[in-house]
Amino acid sequence: MNENNIYLIYPPSPVMNREDRCQQPTDDLIVIPPLPPTDLLYLASISRKRGYNPLVRDYSFFNEDIEKFKQDLLNIKPRYLIANITTTNLKDDLEVLRIAKSLFQDSIITIAKGAHFNFLAKDTLSEYGFIDIAFCSECELILDDLLAGRRLNDIKGICFRDADKIIETQRRPFNDELDLLPYPARDLVNNSLYVRPDNNQPQAVIKVSRGCPYHCFFCLATPLNGRIVRKRSPENIIGEIKECIEKYNIKNFIFWSDIFNLDKDWVRDLCQKIIDENLKITFSTNTRADSADTETVKLMKKAGCRLVSIGVESGSQYMLDKMGKKITLSQIKNTVKVFKKNGIQIYAYYVIGLPWESRETIFETIKFAKLLNTEYVSFYTAAALVGTRFYEYVENNSLGVLNYTRPYYYPSVRTHSLTADEVFELHKKLVRSYYLRVPYILKMLFSIRSFTQFKNYLKAGFKILKRH
Repeated sequence: MNENNIYLIYPPSPVMNREDRCQQPTDDLIVIPPLPPTDLLYLASISRKRGYNPLVRDYSFFNEDIEKFKQDLLNIKPRYLIANITTTNLKDDLEVLRIAKSLFQDSIITIAKGAHFNFLAKDTLSEYGFIDIAFCSECELILDDLLAGRRLNDIKGICFRDADKIIETQRRPFNDELDLLPYPARDLVNNSLYVRPDNNQPQAVIKVSRGCPYHCFFCLATPLNGRIVRKRSPENIIGEIKECIEKYNIKNFIFWSDIFNLDKDWVRDLCQKIIDENLKITFSTNTRADSADTETVKLMKKAGCRLVSIGVESGSQYMLDKMGKKITLSQIKNTVKVFKKNGIQIYAYYVIGLPWESRETIFETIKFAKLLNTEYVSFYTAAALVGTRFYEYVENNSLGVLNYTRPYYYPSVRTHSLTADEVFELHKKLVRSYYLRVPYILKMLFSIRSFTQFKNYLKAGFKILKRH
């Protein structure tokens, strides 16, 4: 056993985005690529500061099986194994920790992280006896405390096994000093493999803020990261961008946040600094559907923003009100208009299959989606993830047994008026109806600027035909 080694992994599974609130297989989506394991790279940097030797592996990205993991584990012999576990793939993901314990018994410390443990840590440790510790809140400072040698009872935000007892410590307050975190250890992965889908150039995720005040019915952002938006300073973000450019030749970015554009002064300050530094980057990010203004959007475009994702969610005002979006269809149309006018592409997200969904509201959604006519869309089917108000509603309203076998593609439960199978069939019709329109196809063909882009669009088109 190498006491200095820490192994941080995404388990063998379908390729997934595992950024806690976004637990979706990328194969179920149309244009979202696999993302680098930025959460693990943060933990790797923390462990380095404490004198440990971190190693990072995303087994799903490389389509590697459990046998490859087992062989790597025998070679590395880590003191700590930290695995990112998803609710939607819980049992299979946890297999890596079971294997680690079967091979090394008490000489290895198995650690599970992921949104699931923020809410059901004690239950999960009770069921799976091979988990030593679960991280139950923001992980970076938890790991720092652990590696500094603090007693487990004194570390806030964990659940751990002590002989025949399972102990859950006090909740850890949110970290308000995000600037003090080290930059992710990007040297531990092959950055050239994580590419922007339209040009195949390396793309990095920069986590610019955490938290969202809106607490939508189906979303984990607020339960996981709090109602207060905690932002990194523009100077700190610029430093990470420069490191990516200078050390890794990365010039394409996703500015990851729960809500990017809530504080417009902060957005403008960040964008102006990117312009003043002449960084020549491109980035995509997310935005509220009710808060686009021309001044800010123009500055975003000038700073390199090429695409924004917008949580439209539904074309039914009734459904928007029921899910707590606090937006109107008119506001959504205005936001889309402002971004289009300023040459920024739009990726609109929709979700169908929430408890109040009907055939009529689904038809309203497809009609509205066609009216907006954004470049990209994802039509999710509702997944009642642990920790959301949706999950609590399902538990209290007899909407069926939760089924995560096909998350974001097959609904996890029925609605009050539609079976899960009916939602599934309507979802397929909705996707085909949007993407297989002649005007849309022509629009996208005329937007192509390279052969790489053409190949990727063609691949996405075949995926739609195959899946739907």
